[in-house]
Amino acid sequence: MRLNERRSLWRRAKPYLLVFDAPLAMVIFMLLCTSLVTMYSAGADFPGRVEGQLRNMMIAFVVMWLAAQVPPQTLMRLAVPVYTIGVTLLVAVFMFGVIKKGARRWLHIGFDIQPSEIMKIAMPLMLAWYFHQKAGLVRWHSFLIATVLLAVPVGLIQLQPDLGTSLLVLASGFYVIFLAGLSWKALLGLFVAGAASLPVAWSLMHDYQRERVMTLIDPYADPLGKGFHIIQSTIAIGSGGVGGKGWMKGTQAHLEFIPERTTDFIFSVFSEEFGLLGFLGLLLLYLLLIGRGMMIAANAPTLFSRLLAGAITMIFFTYAFVNMSMVSGILPVVGVPLPFMSYGGTAFVTLGLGAGILMSIQRHRKLVQT
Repeated sequence: MRLNERRSLWRRAKPYLLVFDAPLAMVIFMLLCTSLVTMYSAGADFPGRVEGQLRNMMIAFVVMWLAAQVPPQTLMRLAVPVYTIGVTLLVAVFMFGVIKKGARRWLHIGFDIQPSEIMKIAMPLMLAWYFHQKAGLVRWHSFLIATVLLAVPVGLIQLQPDLGTSLLVLASGFYVIFLAGLSWKALLGLFVAGAASLPVAWSLMHDYQRERVMTLIDPYADPLGKGFHIIQSTIAIGSGGVGGKGWMKGTQAHLEFIPERTTDFIFSVFSEEFGLLGFLGLLLLYLLLIGRGMMIAANAPTLFSRLLAGAITMIFFTYAFVNMSMVSGILPVVGVPLPFMSYGGTAFVTLGLGAGILMSIQRHRKLVQT
């Protein structure tokens, strides 16, 4: 092939290959490397776990690359259909979903899918589209309609029951509503109303959810039962000290005291082996991830893009904050993975899709400017 032909081929392929935002991609890459190092230790007793994590990462990479190709205008056109499909599937799960471990969260269509995961992205997409249509005409009833759009899927997910996912979907929608201009007075009113409704919420909670709250308040009430896992997790985090015990030397993890150490509790393994210094490094990576996402949101050219980018970025924050607080004994255990760290195919796909959307918004802003 001649040099001119190779240059011409590269020019045609370049817009489809160089779609990643460099700062965002670098932070995600460093998180993925940290995940593999930690997974090698945490998954020592789980054959194929590291290979499975690599597979999940590759799938997430493909999803991220594909999402980065899609213009925000196309995402806006897809918002209503994706939301409608997601809610329809949630209704189908409620009616004839597959029951596993006492929860009806899956739908069998030749293979099992979990429709609630769709709503983590479909919810901010829908609300960002809605407020974009109302640009300059947002009134109090606009926020009321948005609340209804949010409450429907959250309620259906909570009926499964799936507290962790329902909280994530609720957060993703709330961020859009807040960024769309919800006043601080209204926010304070919601807080007061939420606090006042706690007794009602407590009565509506499932028994296992109440047990998690009581375990959070006093894990030593049942130290060998329901409180065992959170006690061992906090011991692991504290025993890491400043510099950690060293890679592959975490006793709590390798003596199998930490539950779900490759998924929800991987932060406990990381903290035990790398200590406070490792935690500060990991925290810095998440701050850089969130900071870059907020920069993309601030520079987005349309209201739809700004709301969507801001909500996705805050979803990353919610994942990290809830997971770290959960395994540290600050919040109840609700089954939220640590972003780009915990093992899990569905979560990685969702996170990769979110990152790809951020890159799409940044990439097409540059294309518009040029």
